[in-house]
Amino acid sequence: MSSPEQAGGGFSLELSADITQMRSWVHEFARDVIRPAAAEWDEREETPWPVIEEAAKIGLYSLDFFGTQWFDPSGLGTVVAFEELFWGDAGIGLSIVGSGLAAVAVASNGTPEQIGEWLPQMFGSPGDVKLGAFCSSEPDAGSDVGAIRTRAVYDQASDEWVLNGTKTWATNGGIADVHVVVASVDPSLGSRGQATFIVPPGTRGLSQGQKFRKHGIRASHTAEVVLDDVRVPGRCLVGGKERLDARLARIADGGSGGEQAAMRTFEKSRPSVAAMAVGVARAGAEYASEYATQRVQFGRPIGQNQAIAFMLADMHASVDAARLLTWRAAWMARNDIPFERAEGSVSKLVAGETAVRVTEQAIQILGGNGYTREYPVERWHRDAKIFTIFEGTSEIQRMIIGRAVTGLDVR
Repeated sequence: MSSPEQAGGGFSLELSADITQMRSWVHEFARDVIRPAAAEWDEREETPWPVIEEAAKIGLYSLDFFGTQWFDPSGLGTVVAFEELFWGDAGIGLSIVGSGLAAVAVASNGTPEQIGEWLPQMFGSPGDVKLGAFCSSEPDAGSDVGAIRTRAVYDQASDEWVLNGTKTWATNGGIADVHVVVASVDPSLGSRGQATFIVPPGTRGLSQGQKFRKHGIRASHTAEVVLDDVRVPGRCLVGGKERLDARLARIADGGSGGEQAAMRTFEKSRPSVAAMAVGVARAGAEYASEYATQRVQFGRPIGQNQAIAFMLADMHASVDAARLLTWRAAWMARNDIPFERAEGSVSKLVAGETAVRVTEQAIQILGGNGYTREYPVERWHRDAKIFTIFEGTSEIQRMIIGRAVTGLDVR
């Protein structure tokens, strides 16, 4: 009997034994720990520290777990894990994986020394949990990354960078142990004149600004981060000053500065964000299907009505399609295959909009029950909307895809 790798000329969608086992393990945690706590932490709008601590105790919230999944040869470890966590609850799920974007920013662009020093401090250990925060957006620079005003000025005498500005929409902002901040070192160059900096724990001048009360993902902490003459050692420039100086020199000579660091971070993370959306969409589709088989009206389960059955068919088909696009993008990213047709953006666009549509359809199937907080689908619908907004709105994704498929400077 041929192996999955041999069958079909080497093509297989069968997950490895390790990923299959990991998926079951994460699903059990999502089912037994996350879901029972979801409504409470949504109402409290607070970071669910006890749940994060439970995840740390079993090794789910750890650098080792995230690193193992990130480096899985298939590229599917992270997206499979994220789908299960967000199937449990998006707010708690984001609290568990929120440090990941900061970790990716350093892991993708940093030196080996920076990776070894700072990534462990973004996760901590059981009994001493730590958080990381990636700070890019600003009040006047959301989708327009080139409009970032936060400045970083190099003090050669002390070999320090001095940061000033305000960041917004930062997951774990102000409560994180390690903040990773995108700042401008040469405003005249726009996004090409930006660099990324690590702000160590306890650094003076960094404070939390406004904490946002949100429509959804309310168990995830989102806040402004204020930087007031924040001084960080020269070694905290991600990638190092030599690399930055070389890039700025190429730009000054009319050459390319390469892809901007924040955009590299977002592009690398898009399949992971898509997987989060798939998890929320799947939760809605499964719950609506179960409800439709149990809810009886006019003497039969409502799922026997074509209006409901056809809606469920579309929901499940959409979830499967979004998952396959996500897996493709994750596989390509892991194998360093360029997103020549914006496959990362395609996965996020489709998965995000699928999550919004499917959870709305779930509410419709549950009727009045779906509109109440006694049932989870209204929360899932509130949570789903963020996937068309953060880490690149749906409109931005369409612009990126449009540029890729036309070759034109779509604006």
